[in-house]
Amino acid sequence: MPDSPIAATPYEVLGVSASASTEELRKAYRRMLREAHPDTGGSEARFHAVQRAWERIGTPASRAIYDRGHSAPSAGATSRPAGARAAASETSWEERPARTFRDSRPSARSYGHPGGWNRERYLSGIREWAGRGATLDDPYDPALVRSAPRELRHLLADALAEEDSARALSALGIAYTVWHDVQTDAGKLDHIVLGPAGLFALQSEDWGAPVRVRKSELIGEGIEGERPFHSLAARAKSVERPARVRFTALAITVPDDAADESLTLLGRVKGIPSVLVQQSRLPDFLRTGLAGEPPVGGNELFDMRTRLQASVRFV
Repeated sequence: MPDSPIAATPYEVLGVSASASTEELRKAYRRMLREAHPDTGGSEARFHAVQRAWERIGTPASRAIYDRGHSAPSAGATSRPAGARAAASETSWEERPARTFRDSRPSARSYGHPGGWNRERYLSGIREWAGRGATLDDPYDPALVRSAPRELRHLLADALAEEDSARALSALGIAYTVWHDVQTDAGKLDHIVLGPAGLFALQSEDWGAPVRVRKSELIGEGIEGERPFHSLAARAKSVERPARVRFTALAITVPDDAADESLTLLGRVKGIPSVLVQQSRLPDFLRTGLAGEPPVGGNELFDMRTRLQASVRFV
Protein backbone atom coordinates (compact mmCIF):
# COMPACT_ATOMS: atom_id res chain seq x y z
CA MET A 1 0.00 0.00 0.00
CA PRO A 2 1.57 3.29 -1.03
CA ASP A 3 2.24 6.35 1.07
CA SER A 4 1.58 4.84 4.47
CA PRO A 5 4.31 5.17 7.12
CA ILE A 6 3.51 1.66 8.35
CA ALA A 7 3.54 -0.09 4.97
CA ALA A 8 6.37 -2.56 4.40
CA THR A 9 9.44 -0.95 2.86
CA PRO A 10 10.78 -2.32 -0.44
CA TYR A 11 13.65 -3.87 1.52
CA GLU A 12 11.18 -5.63 3.82
CA VAL A 13 9.14 -6.87 0.85
CA LEU A 14 12.28 -8.34 -0.73
CA GLY A 15 13.53 -9.73 2.56
CA VAL A 16 16.90 -7.94 2.65
CA SER A 17 18.49 -5.29 4.82
CA ALA A 18 18.79 -1.70 3.71
CA SER A 19 22.55 -2.20 3.44
CA ALA A 20 22.28 -5.13 1.00
CA SER A 21 24.57 -5.04 -2.02
CA THR A 22 23.24 -4.64 -5.54
CA GLU A 23 23.87 -8.33 -6.23
CA GLU A 24 22.13 -9.38 -2.99
CA LEU A 25 19.19 -7.20 -3.94
CA ARG A 26 18.98 -8.74 -7.40
CA LYS A 27 19.10 -12.29 -6.06
CA ALA A 28 16.44 -11.49 -3.46
CA TYR A 29 14.17 -10.02 -6.12
CA ARG A 30 14.43 -13.10 -8.33
CA ARG A 31 13.81 -15.43 -5.38
CA MET A 32 10.82 -13.45 -4.10
CA LEU A 33 9.38 -13.15 -7.61
CA ARG A 34 9.36 -16.95 -7.93
CA GLU A 35 7.87 -17.43 -4.46
CA ALA A 36 5.23 -14.75 -4.95
CA HIS A 37 4.02 -15.86 -8.37
CA PRO A 38 0.44 -17.21 -8.25
CA ASP A 39 1.50 -20.28 -10.25
CA THR A 40 3.96 -21.30 -7.53
CA GLY A 41 1.68 -20.84 -4.53
CA GLY A 42 1.93 -17.07 -4.13
CA SER A 43 -0.73 -14.45 -4.73
CA GLU A 44 -1.35 -11.71 -7.24
CA ALA A 45 -1.17 -9.05 -4.52
CA ARG A 46 2.17 -10.31 -3.23
CA PHE A 47 3.53 -10.68 -6.77
CA HIS A 48 2.69 -7.06 -7.57
CA ALA A 49 4.18 -5.92 -4.25
CA VAL A 50 7.50 -7.55 -5.18
CA GLN A 51 7.45 -5.89 -8.59
CA ARG A 52 6.63 -2.52 -7.03
CA ALA A 53 9.49 -2.93 -4.54
CA TRP A 54 11.91 -3.60 -7.36
CA GLU A 55 10.71 -0.54 -9.26
CA ARG A 56 11.50 1.60 -6.21
CA ILE A 57 14.99 0.28 -5.36
CA GLY A 58 16.03 -1.98 -8.25
CA THR A 59 18.41 0.48 -9.91
CA PRO A 60 21.12 2.57 -8.25
CA ALA A 61 19.30 5.76 -9.26
CA SER A 62 15.87 4.76 -7.92
CA ARG A 63 17.44 3.28 -4.78
CA ALA A 64 19.32 6.51 -4.09
CA ILE A 65 16.09 8.49 -4.44
CA TYR A 66 14.27 6.14 -2.09
CA ASP A 67 17.08 6.09 0.48
CA ARG A 68 17.09 9.88 0.58
CA GLY A 69 13.50 9.66 1.72
CA HIS A 70 11.58 10.20 -1.49
CA SER A 71 9.50 7.82 -3.59
CA ALA A 72 10.39 7.26 -7.20
CA PRO A 73 7.22 6.89 -9.31
CA SER A 74 6.61 3.49 -10.87
CA ALA A 75 6.40 3.03 -14.63
CA GLY A 76 3.39 4.81 -16.04
CA ALA A 77 2.57 6.48 -12.75
CA THR A 78 2.22 10.17 -12.17
CA SER A 79 4.21 12.02 -9.54
CA ARG A 80 1.20 12.03 -7.22
CA PRO A 81 0.70 9.06 -4.88
CA ALA A 82 -2.07 6.56 -5.48
CA GLY A 83 -4.94 5.86 -3.14
CA ALA A 84 -7.22 7.89 -0.92
CA ARG A 85 -4.59 10.30 0.36
CA ALA A 86 -3.75 11.44 -3.16
CA ALA A 87 -7.34 12.45 -3.66
CA ALA A 88 -7.36 14.36 -0.38
CA SER A 89 -4.29 16.49 -1.00
CA GLU A 90 -1.79 17.63 -3.59
CA THR A 91 1.07 16.24 -1.51
CA SER A 92 1.93 12.97 0.21
CA TRP A 93 2.35 12.49 3.96
CA GLU A 94 6.09 12.90 3.42
CA GLU A 95 5.55 16.53 2.38
CA ARG A 96 2.89 17.53 4.91
CA PRO A 97 3.64 16.57 8.51
CA ALA A 98 0.83 18.80 9.78
CA ARG A 99 -2.51 19.79 8.30
CA THR A 100 -5.18 22.41 8.69
CA PHE A 101 -8.85 22.09 7.92
CA ARG A 102 -9.98 25.38 6.38
CA ASP A 103 -12.93 25.81 4.07
CA SER A 104 -14.99 28.84 3.14
CA ARG A 105 -18.23 26.86 3.48
CA PRO A 106 -19.90 26.37 6.89
CA SER A 107 -18.14 23.46 8.56
CA ALA A 108 -19.27 20.90 11.06
CA ARG A 109 -18.89 21.91 14.69
CA SER A 110 -15.64 20.32 15.79
CA TYR A 111 -14.05 19.80 19.20
CA GLY A 112 -10.75 18.22 20.17
CA HIS A 113 -7.50 17.73 18.27
CA PRO A 114 -7.68 14.98 15.62
CA GLY A 115 -4.52 12.90 15.55
CA GLY A 116 -2.89 15.02 18.24
CA TRP A 117 -2.55 12.28 20.86
CA ASN A 118 -0.92 9.85 18.44
CA ARG A 119 1.37 12.56 17.06
CA GLU A 120 2.57 13.39 20.58
CA ARG A 121 3.22 9.72 21.28
CA TYR A 122 5.08 9.38 17.98
CA LEU A 123 7.27 12.43 18.64
CA SER A 124 8.12 11.23 22.14
CA GLY A 125 8.84 7.72 20.91
CA ILE A 126 10.96 8.71 17.90
CA ARG A 127 13.18 10.94 20.05
CA GLU A 128 13.59 8.19 22.65
CA TRP A 129 14.38 5.66 19.91
CA ALA A 130 16.95 7.98 18.28
CA GLY A 131 18.77 8.17 21.61
CA ARG A 132 19.65 10.74 24.23
CA GLY A 133 21.64 13.62 22.81
CA ALA A 134 20.68 12.88 19.20
CA THR A 135 19.47 15.88 17.21
CA LEU A 136 16.44 15.30 15.03
CA ASP A 137 16.18 18.17 12.58
CA ASP A 138 12.96 16.71 11.22
CA PRO A 139 11.20 13.91 13.17
CA TYR A 140 8.99 13.38 10.10
CA ASP A 141 11.91 12.88 7.71
CA PRO A 142 10.77 9.96 5.49
CA ALA A 143 14.11 8.15 5.73
CA LEU A 144 13.95 8.37 9.54
CA VAL A 145 10.33 7.21 9.65
CA ARG A 146 11.05 4.23 7.41
CA SER A 147 13.88 3.10 9.65
CA ALA A 148 11.85 3.39 12.87
CA PRO A 149 10.22 0.41 14.60
CA ARG A 150 6.81 -0.64 13.36
CA GLU A 151 5.01 0.52 16.51
CA LEU A 152 6.27 4.09 15.98
CA ARG A 153 5.35 4.07 12.31
CA HIS A 154 1.90 2.83 13.28
CA LEU A 155 1.39 5.79 15.61
CA LEU A 156 2.18 8.21 12.79
CA ALA A 157 0.03 6.28 10.32
CA ASP A 158 -2.93 6.41 12.69
CA ALA A 159 -2.43 10.13 13.32
CA LEU A 160 -2.51 10.76 9.58
CA ALA A 161 -5.60 8.57 9.20
CA GLU A 162 -7.38 10.54 11.93
CA GLU A 163 -6.45 13.82 10.24
CA ASP A 164 -7.74 12.55 6.90
CA SER A 165 -11.04 11.65 8.55
CA ALA A 166 -11.21 15.03 10.29
CA ARG A 167 -10.84 16.76 6.93
CA ALA A 168 -13.75 14.75 5.52
CA LEU A 169 -15.88 15.24 8.65
CA SER A 170 -15.41 19.00 8.66
CA ALA A 171 -16.98 19.18 5.20
CA LEU A 172 -20.21 17.48 6.36
CA GLY A 173 -21.69 20.88 7.17
CA ILE A 174 -23.16 22.84 10.04
CA ALA A 175 -25.78 20.17 10.83
CA TYR A 176 -23.03 17.88 12.16
CA THR A 177 -21.06 17.95 15.40
CA VAL A 178 -17.79 16.06 15.77
CA TRP A 179 -15.69 15.30 18.86
CA HIS A 180 -12.10 14.11 18.23
CA ASP A 181 -9.68 12.19 20.48
CA VAL A 182 -12.28 11.35 23.10
CA GLN A 183 -11.21 9.77 26.37
CA THR A 184 -13.20 6.73 27.53
CA ASP A 185 -12.78 4.11 30.24
CA ALA A 186 -11.88 1.59 27.52
CA GLY A 187 -9.34 3.71 25.60
CA LYS A 188 -9.24 6.57 23.11
CA LEU A 189 -12.17 6.99 20.72
CA ASP A 190 -10.97 8.75 17.58
CA HIS A 191 -14.21 10.49 16.60
CA ILE A 192 -17.83 10.84 17.69
CA VAL A 193 -20.06 12.12 14.88
CA LEU A 194 -23.59 13.40 15.47
CA GLY A 195 -25.85 14.48 12.63
CA PRO A 196 -29.21 13.96 10.98
CA ALA A 197 -28.31 10.37 10.02
CA GLY A 198 -27.56 9.42 13.63
CA LEU A 199 -24.76 9.09 16.17
CA PHE A 200 -21.60 7.28 15.10
CA ALA A 201 -18.52 6.01 16.94
CA LEU A 202 -15.65 6.15 14.47
CA GLN A 203 -12.08 4.84 14.50
CA SER A 204 -9.62 5.85 11.76
CA GLU A 205 -7.10 3.08 11.17
CA ASP A 206 -4.16 2.31 8.92
CA TRP A 207 -2.48 -1.05 9.40
CA GLY A 208 -0.38 -0.65 6.24
CA ALA A 209 -1.96 -3.72 4.64
CA PRO A 210 -5.35 -4.95 3.41
CA VAL A 211 -7.95 -6.03 5.96
CA ARG A 212 -10.76 -8.57 5.70
CA VAL A 213 -13.92 -9.34 7.62
CA ARG A 214 -14.35 -12.60 9.50
CA LYS A 215 -17.13 -13.32 11.97
CA SER A 216 -17.99 -9.67 12.70
CA GLU A 217 -14.34 -8.73 13.17
CA LEU A 218 -11.36 -7.56 11.13
CA ILE A 219 -8.34 -9.70 10.31
CA GLY A 220 -5.19 -8.97 8.36
CA GLU A 221 -1.50 -8.27 8.62
CA GLY A 222 -0.76 -6.10 11.63
CA ILE A 223 -4.04 -6.90 13.41
CA GLU A 224 -2.87 -10.12 15.03
CA GLY A 225 -4.16 -10.32 18.61
CA GLU A 226 -6.43 -7.28 18.19
CA ARG A 227 -10.22 -7.14 17.98
CA PRO A 228 -10.77 -3.66 16.51
CA PHE A 229 -14.57 -3.68 16.43
CA HIS A 230 -14.93 -5.18 19.90
CA SER A 231 -12.52 -2.54 21.24
CA LEU A 232 -14.51 0.19 19.47
CA ALA A 233 -17.76 -1.18 20.89
CA ALA A 234 -16.33 -1.08 24.42
CA ARG A 235 -15.36 2.56 23.95
CA ALA A 236 -18.76 3.42 22.53
CA LYS A 237 -20.52 1.77 25.49
CA SER A 238 -18.32 3.79 27.83
CA VAL A 239 -19.64 6.97 26.18
CA GLU A 240 -23.27 5.88 26.04
CA ARG A 241 -23.77 5.42 29.76
CA PRO A 242 -22.80 8.86 31.14
CA ALA A 243 -24.19 10.77 28.13
CA ARG A 244 -27.45 8.80 28.07
CA VAL A 245 -27.24 8.30 24.31
CA ARG A 246 -27.27 5.30 22.00
CA PHE A 247 -24.97 4.96 19.00
CA THR A 248 -26.55 4.33 15.63
CA ALA A 249 -23.48 2.46 14.37
CA LEU A 250 -19.82 1.70 14.89
CA ALA A 251 -17.55 2.47 11.93
CA ILE A 252 -13.90 1.80 11.22
CA THR A 253 -12.50 3.67 8.25
CA VAL A 254 -9.39 2.52 6.39
CA PRO A 255 -7.53 3.71 3.27
CA ASP A 256 -9.38 2.84 0.08
CA ASP A 257 -6.87 0.22 -1.00
CA ALA A 258 -7.11 -1.59 2.35
CA ALA A 259 -10.67 -2.86 1.81
CA ASP A 260 -12.24 -4.66 -1.16
CA GLU A 261 -15.60 -2.94 -0.85
CA SER A 262 -16.35 0.71 -0.19
CA LEU A 263 -18.81 -0.29 2.56
CA THR A 264 -19.02 -3.62 4.38
CA LEU A 265 -21.70 -4.40 6.97
CA LEU A 266 -20.48 -6.72 9.73
CA GLY A 267 -23.69 -7.21 11.69
CA ARG A 268 -23.89 -6.21 15.34
CA VAL A 269 -21.01 -6.01 17.80
CA LYS A 270 -22.20 -5.77 21.40
CA GLY A 271 -25.61 -4.90 20.05
CA ILE A 272 -24.46 -2.02 17.80
CA PRO A 273 -24.51 -2.24 13.96
CA SER A 274 -20.93 -2.19 12.66
CA VAL A 275 -19.47 -1.03 9.36
CA LEU A 276 -16.09 -1.12 7.64
CA VAL A 277 -15.85 1.87 5.31
CA GLN A 278 -13.25 3.13 2.85
CA GLN A 279 -11.97 6.63 3.51
CA SER A 280 -13.45 8.12 0.34
CA ARG A 281 -16.91 6.68 1.16
CA LEU A 282 -16.97 8.07 4.70
CA PRO A 283 -18.80 11.40 4.07
CA ASP A 284 -21.51 9.70 2.01
CA PHE A 285 -22.02 7.03 4.68
CA LEU A 286 -22.36 9.59 7.46
CA ARG A 287 -24.85 11.61 5.43
CA THR A 288 -27.07 8.67 4.47
CA GLY A 289 -26.58 6.47 7.54
CA LEU A 290 -27.87 2.93 7.79
CA ALA A 291 -30.86 1.75 5.82
CA GLY A 292 -33.94 1.55 7.97
CA GLU A 293 -32.65 3.86 10.71
CA PRO A 294 -34.91 6.88 11.33
CA PRO A 295 -33.35 10.34 10.94
CA VAL A 296 -32.46 12.42 13.97
CA GLY A 297 -33.60 16.00 14.10
CA GLY A 298 -35.12 18.86 16.02
CA ASN A 299 -35.11 18.64 19.79
CA GLU A 300 -33.66 15.13 19.81
CA LEU A 301 -30.55 16.24 17.96
CA PHE A 302 -30.16 19.27 20.21
CA ASP A 303 -30.61 17.20 23.39
CA MET A 304 -28.07 14.57 22.30
CA ARG A 305 -25.53 17.25 21.44
CA THR A 306 -26.04 18.95 24.81
CA ARG A 307 -25.60 15.71 26.77
CA LEU A 308 -22.50 14.72 24.81
CA GLN A 309 -20.98 18.17 25.14
CA ALA A 310 -21.42 17.96 28.91
CA SER A 311 -19.93 14.48 29.27
CA VAL A 312 -17.20 14.16 26.62
CA ARG A 313 -13.61 14.42 27.85
CA PHE A 314 -10.51 14.55 25.70
CA VAL A 315 -7.21 12.66 25.94
